Amino acid sequence: MQFETTLHRPAEVSGIGLHSGVPVRIRIVPAPASAGIVFVRTDLDNFTVPASWRHVARVSYATSLMRQGVLISTTEHLLSVFYSMGIDNAYVEIDNLEVPILDGSGLPFVDLVREAGIRRYRRKRRYLRIRRPISVEDKGKRISILPADSFRLTCDIDFPHPLVGRQSIEMEVTPERYAAEIAPARTFGFEHELDQMRNMGLIRGASLASGVCFTRDGILNPEGLRSPDECCRHKALDLIGDLALLGRPLLGHVIAERAGHAMHAALVRGIMSDPSLYEVLTFDDLASRVAHALVAESSID
Repeated sequence: MQFETTLHRPAEVSGIGLHSGVPVRIRIVPAPASAGIVFVRTDLDNFTVPASWRHVARVSYATSLMRQGVLISTTEHLLSVFYSMGIDNAYVEIDNLEVPILDGSGLPFVDLVREAGIRRYRRKRRYLRIRRPISVEDKGKRISILPADSFRLTCDIDFPHPLVGRQSIEMEVTPERYAAEIAPARTFGFEHELDQMRNMGLIRGASLASGVCFTRDGILNPEGLRSPDECCRHKALDLIGDLALLGRPLLGHVIAERAGHAMHAALVRGIMSDPSLYEVLTFDDLASRVAHALVAESSID
C-alpha cells in the first residue's frame, strides 16, 4: 500500500466491555494524514489517548492504554483490524473505559471498515522495516522478529485440552487473508478458570455470545468452533493488535511461541528503544531496493 489511509465516512457500534461489563459506544471517524489512531474519551471532555507503545498501561488478559490517568482498555481487537486492513489514521470516539467485545472476534470491526470505505491520502505511507533480529524469552515462551520485506506471522500455541492442544499458523498478513482467516477467530477461555478471573475483577461482561468457553473436555458454545484452530488464529489476532502500537505498518517476520500480551509489549518496547533495529522507508524505497536486489542477483547468475 503506497499511501496513507483513513475511513471514507464515520462508522459506529455499541456493546459491552468484556472485563468491565459496562455498556459502551464507539464512533470511528476519519482523521487527517499522520494523525495515527487516537482514542477520544467523549465522556471525559474528549480527552485523547494515542494508540502508541508509549501509553501501554496494563497487559494482563488484555492490552490497556493510559495517558494522564485516563484508561482505554481491551484495545487489541480493534487495533488489529485497523492494522491489518490498512487503516493508518482514525479517531475512535468512545464513551466509556473499554472497547466493546462484540462477538469476541475482529469480524464486526472488519465489517465496520468495509461499510465506511477507505479513503487514500496523497501522503506516502512510511513503513517500519526490521533490520536485525530481536527476541524476547521467558519461561519457555518466546517471541522473535526477523528481517523481511513483507509482514509475515508465525504463531504457535499449546493448551492441554483435547480441542486445542498444539496449533500453529504461518501466513503473510494481507487485508484479504486477515479478513478471511484471522478476523473471525473469537477470544476464548476455560470454564475452570472463570471463578478465579471474576474474583480478579475480570470478564464481568463475558457470555457465550462474546467468546468461546471450553469445559474440561468439550465446549459450551452450541455452535462449536468456527475453525479447528480458532484459538491459534485468535492469538494471532491479538498479536497483530499489540504490534499496531508500533505506530507504523511493519515489515518483518514475527514468530510467536506461546507468547501473550506481556511478551508482545516487551518486543515492541525492545524494537522502539533501539533505532538500530529498524529503518523507516516508503513503499517506493522498498520497491527500488527490491528491484536493485533482483538486478544484482541476475548479474551474479
